[in-house]
Amino acid sequence: MTIDDYDLNGNGKLDPKEREIMLEDRRRIMEDADAKRDAQRQMTWAALSGMLLYPLAILFASSIGLTTAAELIADIANIYVVSVSALVGAYFGFNAMGAKK
Repeated sequence: MTIDDYDLNGNGKLDPKEREIMLEDRRRIMEDADAKRDAQRQMTWAALSGMLLYPLAILFASSIGLTTAAELIADIANIYVVSVSALVGAYFGFNAMGAKK
């Protein structure tokens, strides 16, 4: 947004009240962008943690005697890893595209 967007009375300059509105709007924009980055970062870490812990779930299930469960979990591992990899790849890809703007 430009300064003209905050000139509410159209006199060509920012009055103290208009300046306060502009600063509050910019502060909110920065807070929203920061919260978005934090949420994306947490989502990525959760996805990567799940991908790393997935083999441990298979080992745990087989170690306590749940061989059928371990086999079922292992059968869907391919889909899970590809899906999580796509999610993380999309996150980094969209961040790279956003950085070019």
